[in-house]
Amino acid sequence: MPTKLKILMILTSSATMGEAGEPTGLWFEELATPYYTFIDAGASVTLASIMGGPAPIDPRSIKAKGENEASVDRFLGDGAASQALNETASLSAIDAIEYDAVFLPGGHGTMWDLPQSPELAALLTRAWAQGKVVAAVCHGPAGLVNAQDETGAPLVSDRRVTGFTDSEERAVGLDAAVPFLLESRLRALGGRYENAADFQPFAIADGRLVTGQNPASSALTAKLTLEALYGENVR
Repeated sequence: MPTKLKILMILTSSATMGEAGEPTGLWFEELATPYYTFIDAGASVTLASIMGGPAPIDPRSIKAKGENEASVDRFLGDGAASQALNETASLSAIDAIEYDAVFLPGGHGTMWDLPQSPELAALLTRAWAQGKVVAAVCHGPAGLVNAQDETGAPLVSDRRVTGFTDSEERAVGLDAAVPFLLESRLRALGGRYENAADFQPFAIADGRLVTGQNPASSALTAKLTLEALYGENVR
């Protein structure tokens, strides 16, 4: 077993869907489930966001206590985790070399600010060049679209990837609201896009690049991230 893993989770700072102003943000379960998968495996987790400070939560992803996914209720009752979410580090304060992996949870907010952040693109490009694991789930792969591999090609180019499908976006009625369709963009960048049926769990590890399709895939994406780090199967 290697020394204690350090995992950086980068969250959206976008609380609204562009000029339309509809509330959005981070999909809570896509943070909470991977967060505790990593914590329970003995890793340390740092929460950062595009702007720093409190990370917005999509109001559709949180219910009254006792009605959420178990990981969400656990997070809500965890003072240290809640404080970290309210005091996220800004990307400008982060050095990727300090971490073993970078993980991007989803939520529709990611579609607006992650692709527009040159700091994020540079951080992911550096992390990849340094041999780190790069992972993202659901809309989180929107943060990968401007990252490059060691050859200068798009990070997703000629690599197996997944993310929220175009048909899933249509099913939730937001295909006209988002600035682009994620599946289509990943394909246009040369990604070897794969998916399961809509809203079914599905994740892929192509070497150090790990992606998950939708909210149902967060646990599997986190598991594959640990496997990529440890180089072995994780139960």
